[in-house]
Amino acid sequence: MSNNPNNPIGSRPKVLVLGATGGIGGEVARQLRDRGWEVVAMHRNAAQAREQRDGFTWVRGDAMIRADVMAASTGCQVIVHAVNPPGYRRWSELVLPMIDNTIAAARAHGATVVLPGTVYNYGPDAFPVLHEDAPQHPRTRKGALRVELERRLQQATVPHPLEETCRVIIVRAGDFFGPQAGNSWFAQGLVRPGRPVTTVKQPGAPGIGHQWSYLPDVARAMVLLLERRAELAALARFHLAGHWDADGTQMAAAIGRAVVAQGGPVPRVQAFPWWLVTLASPFMITLREMREMRYLWQQPVRMANDRLRAVLGEEPHTPLDEAVQATLQGLGCLPSSVGHSGSPHAARVTTPPETPRSPARLPA
Repeated sequence: MSNNPNNPIGSRPKVLVLGATGGIGGEVARQLRDRGWEVVAMHRNAAQAREQRDGFTWVRGDAMIRADVMAASTGCQVIVHAVNPPGYRRWSELVLPMIDNTIAAARAHGATVVLPGTVYNYGPDAFPVLHEDAPQHPRTRKGALRVELERRLQQATVPHPLEETCRVIIVRAGDFFGPQAGNSWFAQGLVRPGRPVTTVKQPGAPGIGHQWSYLPDVARAMVLLLERRAELAALARFHLAGHWDADGTQMAAAIGRAVVAQGGPVPRVQAFPWWLVTLASPFMITLREMREMRYLWQQPVRMANDRLRAVLGEEPHTPLDEAVQATLQGLGCLPSSVGHSGSPHAARVTTPPETPRSPARLPA
């Protein structure tokens, strides 16, 4: 049972997870379930989702329909907003209405909104080391949407005479990888899910560092922060340091070690075919979005996690080789898992202490 100071003794905390079939949403939902939370998950085909037998309470609904979100979040202390339009399609039409519905539900029920954030909010003027309060001048359409999304969340925490406010936790991280992080650079750019790894693509420029975030670690940090939400500012923003690949070669090397450990040959490392992405991007939305993010591979971008460590003591951190092996296993890329992508294999996670070691209330 979760030892949550925001709930009366003996009660079971309740959370609505939007995007529970996705990578980060699903991982947060599972970790909350395992810590004693009642997890409500909304899906347009709830009957099919229930077949997963994952211990969630599945309800039918659409994140674009405010009444559905309102009904699903009844009695919830937390709403995890981890829902995104699939395949980068219709972002400009869907992203902002969905967050508006979540905000309205949080205000109505007195719930805290938890948002998995990204580096897309920032432009080169904030590089190379990103702090939570760095200026947000994105270079991409997707980044501009993320900035507006966070602006609306911030506005929802400001007291208003005619509206209820809500509390917000934003956790920003680098590029995800993990057993179920299918929509990621790792799964879409470096390797091919469901196939043995014979080649690893290298998207970054030679010698340029890159930040990676293991999805179960990100989820663990979010869970621990939301369990301390009463101690945080109304708008609390945190960065994760994740795994820093100092010269852009360490992730490929870890993939190679995982393959060799399973008896496979050392994979070749090749430059990512940006020229092909450029040629095909006018015809494929996913490739167009990947090309738009190329600037994040051409210069080092690193997040500072001082604020997170001040609250949690340390950041949840799985050793790189264990995280990569679990990721490849889950994606069906190792000999024992080829043809069975999507089956997660848990890796050891080093977790921070349960009691914060610093003043609990921090600036947003």
